[in-house]
Amino acid sequence: MGPAAGSRRGNELMITVSIMLATVIQVLDTTIANVALPHMQGSLGAGSDQITWVLTSYIVAAAIMTLPVGYLSRRFGRRNLFLWSVAGFTAASAMCGQASSLDEMVLWRLLQGVFGAALVPLSQATLLDTFPRERHASAMSIWGLGVMIGPVLGPTLGGWLTEYHSWRWVFYINLPLGILSLIGIYLYLPEDRKEAPRFDALGFGLLALAVGALQLLLDRGEQVHWFESLEIQVYGIAASLGLYLFLVHSLTTKTPFLSPGLFRDRNYVSGLVFIFVVGIILLATLALLPSYLQQWKGYPVVTTGLVMMPRGLGVMAAMLVVGRLLRFIDGRLLILVGILCVSLSLHWMSGFTLQVSQSALVWTGLLQGAGLGLVFVPISTLAYATLPAALRGEATALFSLSRNLGSSIGVSVVTAVLTRNLWVNQQQLGARLQPPLELSDTATGEALAALPAQVVQEVSRQAAEIAYVNDFQLLMWISLAAIPLLLLLSGPQREATAG
Repeated sequence: MGPAAGSRRGNELMITVSIMLATVIQVLDTTIANVALPHMQGSLGAGSDQITWVLTSYIVAAAIMTLPVGYLSRRFGRRNLFLWSVAGFTAASAMCGQASSLDEMVLWRLLQGVFGAALVPLSQATLLDTFPRERHASAMSIWGLGVMIGPVLGPTLGGWLTEYHSWRWVFYINLPLGILSLIGIYLYLPEDRKEAPRFDALGFGLLALAVGALQLLLDRGEQVHWFESLEIQVYGIAASLGLYLFLVHSLTTKTPFLSPGLFRDRNYVSGLVFIFVVGIILLATLALLPSYLQQWKGYPVVTTGLVMMPRGLGVMAAMLVVGRLLRFIDGRLLILVGILCVSLSLHWMSGFTLQVSQSALVWTGLLQGAGLGLVFVPISTLAYATLPAALRGEATALFSLSRNLGSSIGVSVVTAVLTRNLWVNQQQLGARLQPPLELSDTATGEALAALPAQVVQEVSRQAAEIAYVNDFQLLMWISLAAIPLLLLLSGPQREATAG
């Protein structure tokens, strides 16, 4: 390898490290703050229904601002957009850490979402452009590792920081990583060409209305009893109307907000659906397990994090291997194996009882993490295999949005199903209880007084056990339902020809 090749590889390494630092802190912030909410609530003087806006403001802002990333990167240059996004996200993180009221915290979280929205799609587009096509699988392994490991480690890291330091360190931890990322991007990411494309403001506004209203609906629904609430009804109408008007506008305008070429590429559209399903499985499972382990099995926060950590180790192990496997094995076969691993793990989880051992939790987590890793990298590679490079900016933004929407919908659905099934199971089990016909002479008054509470507690435990099993079964069927989509993906031969 000559000096020029060595220098190129060195630049590739520094670019990769710099942009992945930015990706990791953005992805971490989608989940790391969750476990700190009860501590924030006391410090900020907020009610239990108000403190959730700390999460909602970030999620909604990030979803809306993901949409124009493709346009902004062409208009101002990818390097400039990256620098402003990292700087703004880091500064907003510092302000979140020093917030003294709920209003301040929501404002800074909103700005965190605005600046952080571009980081994940920009990092994916940059890696695809930095590495040659034959090394895209390796590049997507690195990118996927950062994207997938964030949600897995977020609750564990957030719990540890909150438990042993302060909830403010959940945000301060972004500062050194953000500064290092900013320096690396400034030094190593080359300048790129700027364009002056037309911006479809009406299309963006309508799609932003649809996406923002949908995210608010999903995030607020459980707290206000879904469509029994006027607030959720308004969100539903706004999301439906925004989407309908956006589709009508896109079909009738000469310069639509989203390029039609994106939806003519079969691989890319299939990739959007697959990454949507991955988002559902990943975060929905992570939303279920903490409450299952802490509330019903009595695990402390730190133990819960340690038991869930093997899921992240499985993701890491699979992603480190799958990039090399793609050189020899059809990516569609790896995706199939990954989906089957995820489905098998969920099948085993649907047999969990409240006496489940820690070893069973660890092995199912490892298997599920490995399966998700086997799915994520081939999908992230095949989705762009036949797509023109000029569309990558828009494509990566929509790809990230699809994953985030899948996560939001998955968490909302399993939480709603869990709540409903828990209530139904309690009613059905309670109805089967019959009062004893005879009381033993040895029964004491204290035992009789305690009996109703013990019965109610046991009914609740059994109802919860069945409700969680039902949710794990639902996720298993969702993952299996994605298998027929493999028929829509092009094989390696066709990818090479198109390339």
